[in-house]
Amino acid sequence: VQLQASGGGLVQPGGSLRLSCAASGVSFRFYNMGWFRQAPGKEREFVASINWRGDSTYYEDSVKGRFTVSRDNAKNTLYLEMNSLKTEDTAVYYCAGSTGIFRPAESRNSEEYSYWGQGTLVTVSS
Repeated sequence: VQLQASGGGLVQPGGSLRLSCAASGVSFRFYNMGWFRQAPGKEREFVASINWRGDSTYYEDSVKGRFTVSRDNAKNTLYLEMNSLKTEDTAVYYCAGSTGIFRPAESRNSEEYSYWGQGTLVTVSS
């Protein structure tokens, strides 16, 4: 599966953005999906994940209550709705896909994912 992330940009603290990840190739609906981010000078970290049906999600503690991951399998698209953005949310955001049984705790491990998008930059600044 090929993944293309989009929707990044510059936003003020407290603002909102919605990221999208368009999938092409093999059947998107069979893949569990995740969002990761990498801030300048830092390692890539887990943000959120969702199972292939879209009825199970998992979040990093720092984004709980602010970010919402969702998917539309009919449109082959993954989303990340980001609200109440903080300066520390500034990073390149990546979408990723994995197969197999969805295990929430394990979904935070980047090695679980075989397919990665190219990333979209989110900058939170006043």
